Amino acid sequence: MIRMSKETDYGIILLAHFSQHRKGRKHSARELALENGLPLPMVRKILKILAREGLLVSHRGAKGGYSLMRRGQRISVAEIIRALEGPLAMTECVEAPGDCRLEPTCQMKTAWQRINDTVLQTLSRMTLSDLTDPPPETAPFGGSESRLVRIQ
Repeated sequence: MIRMSKETDYGIILLAHFSQHRKGRKHSARELALENGLPLPMVRKILKILAREGLLVSHRGAKGGYSLMRRGQRISVAEIIRALEGPLAMTECVEAPGDCRLEPTCQMKTAWQRINDTVLQTLSRMTLSDLTDPPPETAPFGGSESRLVRIQ
């Protein structure tokens, strides 16, 4: 199974929270932990990483907190995962070419590279806003007026 860490999952939840609120609004670690039902120590750790990686801005002082560095439309899912997990690689030969002892004779290396490239391209095209803003076709009642029909 290919699975993100809990830290990355929580990081995406936290960034989604920022993206869904007024641009530039500051959020404290405590507020984010409470509103999202996440453990405060983990939230603090993730916020520091996201700030260090340039996705959040840290504001000091009594009215400090964190805010998004850029709008959600300008932050890719690949960038978020890379910030919290490191480079995206499906297999060892993709992550560190030459480290796998099977690499010289492996018939799957090229296939795994193509798979990895496809996943990375998809995650690079998808933005934080894509995760938080409902697509138009899922708007209530299909985005248009509709009549309620009583079934008897």
